[in-house]
Amino acid sequence: MVSIVPLPRRRPAGDRSAAPVKISISAKSVSKTFRLGASEICALDNVDVEVGDGEFVAIVGPSGCGKSTLLRIVAGISRPTTGDVVTNGKTVDKPVTDIGIVFQNPVLLAWRNVLDNVLIQMELRGEAPGKYRERAVALLTAVGLGDFLDRYPRELSGGMRQRAAIIRALIHEPPVLLMDEPFGALDALTREQMRVDLELLWMRTRKTVLFVTHGIDEAVLLADRVVVMSPRPGKIEQIVDVDIPRPRGLDARHHSRFIEITQHITDVFLSRGVLKSESRLSDI
Repeated sequence: MVSIVPLPRRRPAGDRSAAPVKISISAKSVSKTFRLGASEICALDNVDVEVGDGEFVAIVGPSGCGKSTLLRIVAGISRPTTGDVVTNGKTVDKPVTDIGIVFQNPVLLAWRNVLDNVLIQMELRGEAPGKYRERAVALLTAVGLGDFLDRYPRELSGGMRQRAAIIRALIHEPPVLLMDEPFGALDALTREQMRVDLELLWMRTRKTVLFVTHGIDEAVLLADRVVVMSPRPGKIEQIVDVDIPRPRGLDARHHSRFIEITQHITDVFLSRGVLKSESRLSDI
């Protein structure tokens, strides 16, 4: 077993983190148990986490540890068995409408072009989509889709479809963006570019982001803080500050703090048996 000590916090010069921070998301003593017939499965166990206004927080952990379950609870799609969640100052007791959600699958409508797929968000909200056309075009252009507004999903790459899904989640200007493995289905090179694009888009909009991922590197490269989850039942092992200068771009992997933080999180997973330094195939 690896001995784990908390990673020392290091704040950049001039950081004002001691000042009061408005909390956009607060989960207190959140647990979730699923009943399957006569048996029960505890997915989350007594989770406490807060996300500040404009903060980018990533949740990383093994499959089945309750990461996506926590995201659905924050969105009001699922109810916790115990505990409370407050989003944007309101207790979550039903689906939250003033947020944006991005899933692993972009879920674009095949019969609508890129621009109309983005504007459907406003149609479903009972708004006149024409009022949001200029904003949609500007956002799509900002993520490299300005020349593809009239293209259909079948004519786009996986990364382009996911960019469109992200803009659809942002078109109504939500203060909070929830992202559930949004790059999980993409190839490695597209995923890396999407990560760079998302960071720049976040720096431009400064939305509060709660981002679920299996990737340690992805979490550290994107987030202000990384919530490290245990195997099921999911508990918070540690919350690690990421004080790497932004924008992090493609060069951040060479930064000494990136190496230090990713190794620290890897050691947490090694100590819990989530990762093993030797292949399990050696026992066969």
